[in-house]
Amino acid sequence: MSRGSLAGVRVVLLAGAGPSPFAGMLLRDLGADVVRVDRPGGGDGVSGLPVRLDSRYTGIRTVTADLKSAEGLAAVRELVADADVFVDPYRPGVVDRLGLGPAALCAEHPALVYVHMTGWGHDGAWAHRAGHDINYLAVAGALHPTGPADRPPLPPLNLLADFGAGGTYLVIGVLAALLERARTGRGAVLDVAMVDAVVSLTTLLRDMRAAGLWTDERESNIFDGGAPCYRTYRTADGGFMAVGALEPAFYAALLATLGLDPARWPQHDRARWPAQREELARIFAGRTRAEWERAFDNVEACVTPVLTPGEAPAHPALASRRMAS
Repeated sequence: MSRGSLAGVRVVLLAGAGPSPFAGMLLRDLGADVVRVDRPGGGDGVSGLPVRLDSRYTGIRTVTADLKSAEGLAAVRELVADADVFVDPYRPGVVDRLGLGPAALCAEHPALVYVHMTGWGHDGAWAHRAGHDINYLAVAGALHPTGPADRPPLPPLNLLADFGAGGTYLVIGVLAALLERARTGRGAVLDVAMVDAVVSLTTLLRDMRAAGLWTDERESNIFDGGAPCYRTYRTADGGFMAVGALEPAFYAALLATLGLDPARWPQHDRARWPAQREELARIFAGRTRAEWERAFDNVEACVTPVLTPGEAPAHPALASRRMAS
């Protein structure tokens, strides 16, 4: 796809945390002209990262407007007059009280794609509650399976609800609405709720549970670290290796590289998983991460080093694609 596929599409994005700036970045990367409306003295967000250092805002124009003033609201309306997409990242009702809700803007601009980016949905029992990534994961059933069984669940950074769910589903909705608008000439009002999107992301997990292939006992399932062939192991130097040998061929290659007898290492005998995990942990602890990298180099076993964010940009898989720099 051309990076200019959305050339000529203007997106007006009210400043907010989490998913909306990520969505703005994706739309920018697809060629859209994204304009961010910031508050006077608008902060750097919950991450503490100054906006000037945030790559999500690179190439995005910023307009400062005080939404509590008539001048600021008029400035936003002027931007919307030339916009194709408007993103509201606030709690339900906030922009409506400012006269920037869909009832006002879509009446003036029927082709506008208006997006509510919400946590709990624009309506529903929890619509007006505060929340963050960790809360949406918790309620959607996506947080409970994470982390070791003998410790509290660990949040997977803010990658799931903020970015993988909220921001990405926002972009999908916008693209679909723009496609529909091209056919009908009419805009749309979208309610993108992070909690809904996380539920969508857990479809496979819920289906596996319904089929008896997943239990609510943490660290006892194929994807939650319970399976010896799908987890991380500490190395002699304090590093880690990630093992993802799910398919039989990859599992056979793992065992062959480690010198283990396949007859004594059945892959799907869950009763043996705890002992197998302990044995693999002992084996991986016997060499450094670099030694294991060399051992699995050119071996099709889906075994890779666990890199720090500082190390990742130099790895050939990323450097060759000019990523994470």
